[in-house]
Amino acid sequence: MNRKLWCAGILALAMIVSAGCGQKPTTAPEKEQQETVAGEQQQPAAGGSEHEPGHDAEVNQDNGNTTGEQGTKDNSSKGGGTTAPTKQEPAAKKEMIDVYYTDPQELELKKSQKEISYQDEVGKYAEAYKALQSSGKSELVPLWGKVELKKLEFKNGEITIDVHMPDEARLGAGGEQFALDALTQTMFQFDEVKSVELLVDGAKVESLMGHVDLEHPLTRH
Repeated sequence: MNRKLWCAGILALAMIVSAGCGQKPTTAPEKEQQETVAGEQQQPAAGGSEHEPGHDAEVNQDNGNTTGEQGTKDNSSKGGGTTAPTKQEPAAKKEMIDVYYTDPQELELKKSQKEISYQDEVGKYAEAYKALQSSGKSELVPLWGKVELKKLEFKNGEITIDVHMPDEARLGAGGEQFALDALTQTMFQFDEVKSVELLVDGAKVESLMGHVDLEHPLTRH
C-alpha cells in the first residue's frame, strides 16, 4: 500500500514537472509577440518622421518656385524700366544756296539758286556739290555733271574733295576754268569755309583736266 502511494506521488510529481516545462515555450512566444507589436507601433512613428523631411522639401521647392517667379517678374519689371531710349536723328535742315553753271555755249558762268537738305556740315557741302552736278534747266549747263565724287571731308575750315575724272567729264580750257570757278564760288559762299583741297583719285594733280594749273589748296581771292 505504501509502495503504491509512493509510486503515485512520484508520478504526480513527474506530471507537475512536465507540465511546468510545457508552459515555458508558450510564455516565450507571448513575449516575442509583445515585442513585435511594440516594434510595429514604433515603425509608423519612424515612417512618419521620414515622411516629414520629404514634405518639407516639397514646401521648400514650392517656395523656391514662388521666389523664382517673383524674381522673374521683378527682373522683367526692372528690365522694362531700364530700356535704352531710341536714338533720334537730328531733323534735316533746309537752305537756299547759290550754285554756278554755264550757258550752252560755255561763254560765262550763270548763277542760280537751289534748295538743299542736310543734317550736318559735311552733308551741307556734299549737297552743294551734288547741286553743281545738275541744274534742272536746259539753259544752265552743269560743269561737274560727269565728275564722280568719291569722298568729301571738312576740317579746320578746309573742305577736301576727292573726285574721279572719267574721260567724258573732261572739258576744254575755257570749260575747265569755269568748272573751278563754279566750284570755289559755290563753296566759298559759306563763311566757315576758308579753302578747298581738290584731289583726283586721292592724289594732288597739277591740272584737273590738263589745261589749267590747279592750286593746292584753292583759296579765297
